[in-house]
Amino acid sequence: MKLFFAFSLFVCVFFQDPVYAQKSLPLGSHPPALTFDHFPNKAFAFVWRNWNLVSPEKMAETIQCKPADILYLAQLMGLEDQKLLSENFKEQIYITLLRRNWHLLPYDQLLTLLDMDKERLEFALKEDDFLFHKFGNLKPASPTLHYISPTEAEIKKAAAIKEVIQPIIEISDKNPSEELFHFIEKLKTFNEDEAIIERDTLKEDQLRFIYSYFGIFGDPLMDEQNDPFPNGLLQKLAQKGVNGVWMHVVLSQLAPKGEAFPEFGEGSETRLRNLQKIAQRAKKFGIDIYLYMNEPRAQPQAFFEERPEMAGLQKDDFTTMCTSNEEVRDWMEHSLTHVFTEVPELGGVFTITASENLTNCASHGGKDECPRCSVRPYEDIIAEVNRTIANGVHAAKPEANVIAWDWGWNGHGMARDVIDKLPEDVWLMSVSEWAKPIERGGIPNTVGEYSISAVGPGPRAKSHWSGAKKNLLKTVAKVQFNNTWELSAVPWLPVMDLVAQHASNLAQMDIDGYMLSWTLGSYPSPNLEIAKKFSDDPGASIEEVLNSLALERYGRAAVPYVRNAWTTFSTAFEEYPYDIRVVYSAPQQYGPSNLLFLEPTGYRSTMVGFPYDDLKGWSGPYPQEIFISQFEKVATKWEKGLKFLEGAIEVAENESYKKLLEEDLNLAKAAYLHFLSVGQQGRFILARDIWLESQKTDKVLRDQVKAILQKEKQTAIELLEVIRKDSRIGFEASNQYYYVPQDLLEKVINCQFLIDELDK
Repeated sequence: MKLFFAFSLFVCVFFQDPVYAQKSLPLGSHPPALTFDHFPNKAFAFVWRNWNLVSPEKMAETIQCKPADILYLAQLMGLEDQKLLSENFKEQIYITLLRRNWHLLPYDQLLTLLDMDKERLEFALKEDDFLFHKFGNLKPASPTLHYISPTEAEIKKAAAIKEVIQPIIEISDKNPSEELFHFIEKLKTFNEDEAIIERDTLKEDQLRFIYSYFGIFGDPLMDEQNDPFPNGLLQKLAQKGVNGVWMHVVLSQLAPKGEAFPEFGEGSETRLRNLQKIAQRAKKFGIDIYLYMNEPRAQPQAFFEERPEMAGLQKDDFTTMCTSNEEVRDWMEHSLTHVFTEVPELGGVFTITASENLTNCASHGGKDECPRCSVRPYEDIIAEVNRTIANGVHAAKPEANVIAWDWGWNGHGMARDVIDKLPEDVWLMSVSEWAKPIERGGIPNTVGEYSISAVGPGPRAKSHWSGAKKNLLKTVAKVQFNNTWELSAVPWLPVMDLVAQHASNLAQMDIDGYMLSWTLGSYPSPNLEIAKKFSDDPGASIEEVLNSLALERYGRAAVPYVRNAWTTFSTAFEEYPYDIRVVYSAPQQYGPSNLLFLEPTGYRSTMVGFPYDDLKGWSGPYPQEIFISQFEKVATKWEKGLKFLEGAIEVAENESYKKLLEEDLNLAKAAYLHFLSVGQQGRFILARDIWLESQKTDKVLRDQVKAILQKEKQTAIELLEVIRKDSRIGFEASNQYYYVPQDLLEKVINCQFLIDELDK
């Protein structure tokens, strides 16, 4: 009896231990978390970063104190009266919350703060656009955070924070501002007076499909409240020439369970029901729904204990469902047949069969580790997965479009061998600008990700489309006309000359459709109108298209100013130090919200997650001085374009045109401040490191570091003013808000703290 009691006590204690959550969720190398010494202590940092996003009650529950304690710390720092974010946005802010607390809290406290169970977070880190990878494949070691009454020294430091931010808040409060996510309400607005004309989009000459600007990526179909495609958005997209939209799904969630896999399919009826509702509504706007297929998803090793014949290769804690196994392929095929039978309104699917999530045994290049796939050609495996998906879709709906994307095939190299094995009932999609040779700052390179600064099409896409046409396959150009990871924190970049040149080039090719965005770049913008104009009239000149767009959007008097602005922005953007490592790792998404440190953090930058202070990682193949100077060139030239837009505002013919010009100038200024900040941050790190090499004795270097901090502080203040006018800035669907106003205020505090430290 004593033994049983002791064992029961052990189980209870073990499963309530915070370390349990840490062990059962991914940790990676688990290095010590960063400290943020510009705050009095970690509890102050916690309150600051969650203010207005999480209720005082939930914060108090998380760090085991009273709500009054939370309010006390907030008051000491001079935080504004709370304007709490609505619970309706819970699913669209959780990544932002995770990121800002990643170094502050261990997993168990993160779960409390997010009101999320372990299984939900585990799914999010794995399936929500591989979030854990974006966070660096590691969880910093953060001790449990407990509230302790602040000391006199900490209260004094909090008062210093209040003194720094109070004047900024007072000025900001005098100007009108948009609340976070206000843009969703705008996009939801539906014009009842506009006629809805149903049309058969599958019979149209050209496909043009795009993502939701604010859709939830990981599991968008379980919550009917968070509709990724409300009528207002569908209407606005249709006006821009869009006739398809896409959604991410996981097949084991969407399709029902069967005898072979009884653990699959939980919630599938709800997801299918919600999917059909969206598909039926979209049809009314002439828009079809396309599903993103990245299948079959790898499973935990326990999944294969009674299915060893299905196990492929192992990577980390997951093993592939080997598609050389007939039972796996049958499940995929029958599941898709079921989905398209239940939701016949769907337009089709597009596939990624290499890269992204671990799926088939060839998807990440390790097929030789699988006993079955090791003896098969790479191209046979990839083509077979696409054929299986096509068979499943077409068994239920023969006219549906199945688009095979060449993303990642042969390590993003030439893949005509795969194309030659594809069935005739699929389309072939290729990223237009891929492999295009460029030179920036005297450094030769080739495009290896999305790019607007390098105008497509490139040699890989041309070759792949040619091979597809030879085999009688239809072709799709994957493009990004709004933005790319070159800068995704604004909804669209006003580099119209570059967009128009790209659209014009593609109009001269025998292309059957466009995928207009990944998760980024899906705003119903004027950039999309450029694509529509060239689709409607492939022979149109670039000048005709851009002049007509400027005239329609801003009025005749503004046309010459706006055209000069667009050309200036486009010329500036061609200076961008493009490389896949730069666009993934540098701090351009975060701009001046990225914090600075007087000592190197030792952390490496992550894929659009945490830039840290990893200048070497940011720079990719560019020498650090060239990387910095190229961003400085972009900013300097871009600033000249702002002057032209200011001139357009002065001559605007009416208030409507003037208001739109002011909005677009604000977006362009946000982009400028991001580019400016990247250069300044690079200069700071260079100067800091040289100063540290001098053993902190060189006063000239110290003053250089201080001067850069002053500039960066001012840039953060200027961006704060900009983003308060427009809730779109800083947001991207799969990463959610990169930063919120509070983060720019924190950067001001951060810079002032470092300046004060240097003065000691």
